Amino acid sequence: MKDITQNFGTLYHPLSALVFYQTNGSSKTTYVEHFDMDKNGSPINAHPLTEREAKVLAKALNTDKEKSKAFLKSKSILPTNILHINPSENGSVLWYTKARKTKMFFIESLEIPRGIAEAPAMLWYANKQNLMVFALATDRRPTEKTALYHAPFFNVYEDGNVCMGTVDVNIKNSASIEEFTTAWEDYFFNSYFSHLMEDHNPIKGNCVSLWKKLIQTGEAFPKEVLKKNNRTLKNLLL
Repeated sequence: MKDITQNFGTLYHPLSALVFYQTNGSSKTTYVEHFDMDKNGSPINAHPLTEREAKVLAKALNTDKEKSKAFLKSKSILPTNILHINPSENGSVLWYTKARKTKMFFIESLEIPRGIAEAPAMLWYANKQNLMVFALATDRRPTEKTALYHAPFFNVYEDGNVCMGTVDVNIKNSASIEEFTTAWEDYFFNSYFSHLMEDHNPIKGNCVSLWKKLIQTGEAFPKEVLKKNNRTLKNLLL
């Protein structure tokens, strides 16, 4: 005889069984009885379903949809740069980052070398599909009255929305608040900056010359080139 045991899949053994009982009539009540299984697969030891057994059952029936309820949950204490969270199904987060050095990429036609440059303090507002960015004048934690400036980057519309181009945005349903914000910052700075959106110049001066100089010199971002957009943080949340 040919041995075909290697072709068998995972073998599951019966461990327990549930029987649901329900009364007749308009006002129905339900009772659940739990059975253990003996080595032959026969039900034994009938007893009411206990709270502990019910928790085990709930855990076994947990699905990805249930796991998605952890969306935007913090891994520990809420990070201090988080300003507002809307933990709905699509979800949105408002956060800020201080001025920092970051690696930047540009398409060849701009003639700006890729490299490290100083970016200003920024305000970020995103859900699972879309991102808006703005510049801030200082590193201080923003308030509702904080004035916003146009983000001094290519690929950003006048209203702050970011054109992600061919970037494949994939925010997981189970992403924590830390994973969510880090992912969006990576998507933004690791994509290629390519062009101004609808002739919108986000700075006072030439955007190409600015970033070419910052990449080559490593100087701090010149805040005097930022342009106000007549919005505040409070306006953004309305």
